[in-house]
Amino acid sequence: MLGPPYNHTVETPATFFLVGIPGLQSSHLWLAVSLSAMYTTALVGNSIIMVVICMDSTLQEPMFCFLCVLAAVDIVMASSVVPKMVSIFSSGHSSISFQACFTQMYFVHAATAVETGLLLAMAFDRCVAICKPLHYKSILTPRVMLGMSVAITIRAVISMTPLSWMISHLPFCGSHVVPHSYCEHMAVAKLACADPMPSCLYSLICTSIIVGSDVVFIAASYILVLRAVFGLSSKNAQWKALSTCGSHVGVMALFYLPGMASIYVAWLGQDSVPLHTQVMLADLYLVIPPTLNPIIYGLRTKQLRKRTMSLLLFFLFHHPSQGE
Repeated sequence: MLGPPYNHTVETPATFFLVGIPGLQSSHLWLAVSLSAMYTTALVGNSIIMVVICMDSTLQEPMFCFLCVLAAVDIVMASSVVPKMVSIFSSGHSSISFQACFTQMYFVHAATAVETGLLLAMAFDRCVAICKPLHYKSILTPRVMLGMSVAITIRAVISMTPLSWMISHLPFCGSHVVPHSYCEHMAVAKLACADPMPSCLYSLICTSIIVGSDVVFIAASYILVLRAVFGLSSKNAQWKALSTCGSHVGVMALFYLPGMASIYVAWLGQDSVPLHTQVMLADLYLVIPPTLNPIIYGLRTKQLRKRTMSLLLFFLFHHPSQGE
């Protein structure tokens, strides 16, 4: 039962209050310092990757273009939640307006939906590069890449807009205290006076379909990659291909495992898993991938590592000598 109609304009709260991580208030200052360090790493690392790829004409291959977009999405994803988390943990400034709360929720959902699509695109890129190297550039043309990027974005917008509309139109006439460190969907939905089950079910089903289908296609891509790699006669070529794909799989594991654990624990294990563990899982999958992605790709991708070092050395030593 959805309950009787409600007056949305009367029952809309002006402000929500975010608790942070319930039960770990004594560790909030340490968490603020840790999050600040991770956020700085994410901003600097992803910005460097974007600048290097955009400035270097030798890094215009599809893999690096997808990586550049991934870096931009990581910045959006981290920036949607971390500054507010740090504010809560460091100064206790926990209030967030109704509009800001649902804007944050939308950007979190949209960014994660785009990121999973990009990880699938990058897996497809590696599959074509290793399984069909002679046809790589003819298959992944700029037009195909643009089409994939547009399709990923449209899928995220179409799937997440109804969810944001559904929950933002629920009445919130009771407590406005959200037991979370950001406006996480389930935590906010539970505060509604009406039945939040439709939006919660939509979130679970939509996420399961998007992530489930992406993971299946990613797994199929890497099965084809492994078959092709072990068919190579050169051990050096095998190692190089496995090394590149290994970094991709590592990035995907960092994103999918905490994310899906967070979603299904909120549904299935909310009574058996402590609340602070649920909140930390939800926080980590939004913070760890943006922090570690540039480090993993920067260290594991030889081409990108060399270009990044060259650019850093140029800015550190070239410009001062010109000004003398």
